[in-house]
Amino acid sequence: MPVRSPFSCVLWDVDGTLVDASEGILRRLTITLEHFGRRAPTRGELSHWIGPPMFESFQANVGMTPEEATTAVAFYRTLNKSEGYTVSARLYPGVADLVHELHEAGMPQSTASSKPEVQVVALMDHFGLAPDLEAIVGATLDERTLSSKADIVREALRRLAATGVDVSRPVLIGDRHHDVEGGADAGVPVIFVRWGFSWPHEAEGAQAAVDDVAQLRALLIVDDPAGA
Repeated sequence: MPVRSPFSCVLWDVDGTLVDASEGILRRLTITLEHFGRRAPTRGELSHWIGPPMFESFQANVGMTPEEATTAVAFYRTLNKSEGYTVSARLYPGVADLVHELHEAGMPQSTASSKPEVQVVALMDHFGLAPDLEAIVGATLDERTLSSKADIVREALRRLAATGVDVSRPVLIGDRHHDVEGGADAGVPVIFVRWGFSWPHEAEGAQAAVDDVAQLRALLIVDDPAGA
């Protein structure tokens, strides 16, 4: 069925929006923090870690210096690479179907993730979403050269525009306050999804907030039986 949309392209956050990688993140954080003499987080404390760049989180959550955080990130990434970027990860129910539907309807899509891009590529390939995306964009491995959400959103738009995509009416789908703030900084409205690792107040400033994929779909695409 033909569809219409108020948006010209869709940018997807990954952790907490498309993918639940919490089991692996908690395991690697536990090993990393204990290695550096810090207390490991509980599962309930994961909301403080999932979403923002790890380089920032090691400083904000356990008081590491920038130099210590750089070393911790490298250690954490080594663990991640050794066990595989897709181990324990799963898609949130229904999101793959929506990504496929948007692609089939001709909607250009890209990731805009604070995860290192090499990991995002591996996840999108693993879950069969890569063919539906015009660009796969994430942070640099050091999470410092390209790490802020606003800069990642701008990079995603730049890559989409380079392929001829209309980026005049973009939207970012995300689940954390830094998605909302980064989208605002880059001039991109945000639809906030509540199935990730957020606190209720984090949706403040988003254009809309949704509880499930059906609600998200209703905002992204409008069924148009007449093909208008």
